[in-house]
Amino acid sequence: MRYSDLCRRISGEGAEAWQTHSAGIRDRQHGKTVYMLSVGDPDFDTPASVVEEAVSGLRSGDTHYTEITGRPELCAAIANRMNTRTGSSYTLANVSLTVGCQNALYCSAAALLEPGDEAIVFDPTYVTYGAALGATGAIAVSVPCPSDNGFRPDLRALRAAVTPKTKVIFLVTPVNPTGVVYNREELQCIADLAIEHDLWVVSDEVYAELVFEGECLSIACFEGMKERTITISSLSKSHAMTGWRVGWAVGPEEFCRHMSNLALCMTYGLPGFIQSAALNALNDDGSDTRQICETFKRRRDLVVKELAGLNRVSCEVPQAGMFIMLNVENTGLSSAEFVRRLYSEQAVTSIDGKAFGNSADNCVRLAFTIGEDQLLEACSRIRSFVHDIETSA
Repeated sequence: MRYSDLCRRISGEGAEAWQTHSAGIRDRQHGKTVYMLSVGDPDFDTPASVVEEAVSGLRSGDTHYTEITGRPELCAAIANRMNTRTGSSYTLANVSLTVGCQNALYCSAAALLEPGDEAIVFDPTYVTYGAALGATGAIAVSVPCPSDNGFRPDLRALRAAVTPKTKVIFLVTPVNPTGVVYNREELQCIADLAIEHDLWVVSDEVYAELVFEGECLSIACFEGMKERTITISSLSKSHAMTGWRVGWAVGPEEFCRHMSNLALCMTYGLPGFIQSAALNALNDDGSDTRQICETFKRRRDLVVKELAGLNRVSCEVPQAGMFIMLNVENTGLSSAEFVRRLYSEQAVTSIDGKAFGNSADNCVRLAFTIGEDQLLEACSRIRSFVHDIETSA
């Protein structure tokens, strides 16, 4: 039987990157001890008040259809959150609720791109971007963020990447996988190009609440950018709610009307009890998010310390998020082989950096999303693995 061309466009390295992770899940289900450093799923419980709000909604019968793009009070809370960050004046009409940030990315691409359009993405970036853009028939144009420049964007290459076919610049800050937070100069360059060439900017800011040093600016607050910026985010990282699938897109009212039509034929809205829980999370005092951020900073410092001094690998210290990039070029192994062998020999899962783009080739992404005792053991196993490579060379 034949399948559509869409199936080809959404497959590839991004989809294959999770094979070792999937193997780790299967082996753990069969009783094997596995150290999972491969996925950005916080190991914290969702805050108790959020859970209780959802349970209360279930018990009170909040299990029917809801507003397609989100309940007004939840959309207003998301708008207020954006206004606090940007000093802007968004209203609930500027907000579309989505099934997580991934759905917001997919729908934004579908709303803004057509076959043959070009969309600029920074390399490395999250593994699903290639598939989300490819699903539209658009062409992804990569701008390098070289490892030897701390994974910061090559602004000269960015300017050169813009062509008459360019329609959207996709931006992730803080960056998954590198933990880089774009600075004011970098964002201003992107904003200037967007205005000069009449481009959209989709800014993925899902890690904005998990910044360890400095500030995370939103490009939507730059002059002339509010009307051409779609800001996407979720509660997955800030409130350990990855499984709740609550995300959003904030942008112009006309964009949100198109998002409503997409939701009508894709998701038909989110469950009411989930939306009530999300509203509870957005209205909290921020203490849970601060604790999550402090924990990740402590774990980042632990990994950097534990892997320091190794001759054949090195770490780029992330400014934010829950990942660290390990450069394995001097081990003599490709990043894919390093990932496979690290799991088969030490039961530590990781992700091949090349899945995020060519600029992360020879790198491996490690997630510090497990408890500190387990993280110490995982680092010990990585050290042993690298020492074994040295002695066998």
